[in-house]
Amino acid sequence: MDGPAIITQVTNPKEDEARSPCAGEKASQRSISLKKQRGRSILSSFFCCFRDYNVEAPPPSSPSVLPPLVEENGGLQKPPAKYLLPEVTVLDYGKKCVVIDLDETLVHSSFKPISNADFIVPVEIDGTIHQVYVLKRPHVDEFLQRMGQLFECVLFTASLAKYADPVADLLDRWGVFRARLFRESCVFHRGNYVKDLSRLGRELSKVIIVDNSPASYIFHPENAVPVQSWFDDMTDTELLDLIPFFEGLSREDDVYGMLHRLCSR
Repeated sequence: MDGPAIITQVTNPKEDEARSPCAGEKASQRSISLKKQRGRSILSSFFCCFRDYNVEAPPPSSPSVLPPLVEENGGLQKPPAKYLLPEVTVLDYGKKCVVIDLDETLVHSSFKPISNADFIVPVEIDGTIHQVYVLKRPHVDEFLQRMGQLFECVLFTASLAKYADPVADLLDRWGVFRARLFRESCVFHRGNYVKDLSRLGRELSKVIIVDNSPASYIFHPENAVPVQSWFDDMTDTELLDLIPFFEGLSREDDVYGMLHRLCSR
């Protein structure tokens, strides 16, 4: 397995610029956040990435039936016998469910050495140990602690568990994530790893996904809180700025009204 393929990331614009003067011409989809609309690049030759942000969502399926998983060769897998998440615990009863992405949302990871890395995670690939250098996004600790107080929190990443699980162990010192979902829990749809919220086993009107990639929530864009992809800007305050918004969202009967107002700005 190619080392970088264990991590699903978007392209760092700085790396694009260094590789090619034409990199800025690559297609990107605009997504709205609390501050403004932001562009996102789509393809990295270094990491296994979302291949295309301009992805059409499949037709809606019956809410009472799990849609089939889509394989890369176009075939169909048998639907899972049960939902991705266990039953809600007593501690989280009545709380909404927040699905949080990992790479470029909470951290940035690289196989290239980073002098100020917060974590260095060894990952075994084809019998060889590789070091993954991980930077924490500013204010991620405050964000996670507050999310854990307000919501049932789930980590959902398109990266492989052999990388993402040890990173989550180091990142989540408070046990905020009630469950962790990895690439095998995604639906492979038109070249993208999509996080199908209908498979969680939670009422969709009470589910929010926080993610930097529009392709990852193409099935349920009305449930999304988009965030800007983060690489190394240590002055970034997006996670801190999101906390008051989520505090208000936690008091809503369902998520759609407030999320609609967010995306209408």
